[in-house]
Amino acid sequence: MKKNIYRILKGTFLVSDDAFKNWRFIIFVSVLAIVMIASSHSADKKVYEIARLKNEVNEMRSAFIDGRSRLMKLKMESAVINVMKDKGIAPSVIPPKKIRIKSQN
Repeated sequence: MKKNIYRILKGTFLVSDDAFKNWRFIIFVSVLAIVMIASSHSADKKVYEIARLKNEVNEMRSAFIDGRSRLMKLKMESAVINVMKDKGIAPSVIPPKKIRIKSQN
């Protein structure tokens, strides 16, 4: 056991006769590590993109609700009366009359 640890620390396993198997394994592990790091970065990018899109959706939702509430206030009868009063138009004091048409049968 002690001998194997010394071989690893000295690096003799990299230059010995059967070192080709060791180098293949080291390269394989290195490629796997690079793939894992790339996958992690890709996942992080997606998480940041999702967070940014959620913030954008919340901003748009609040703008929509604000616009809808302003529209509801503008559609109220009192708001329409105030706008028309500025233009010199007042609501009618005479109630509308219903027109009835008799059939000719």
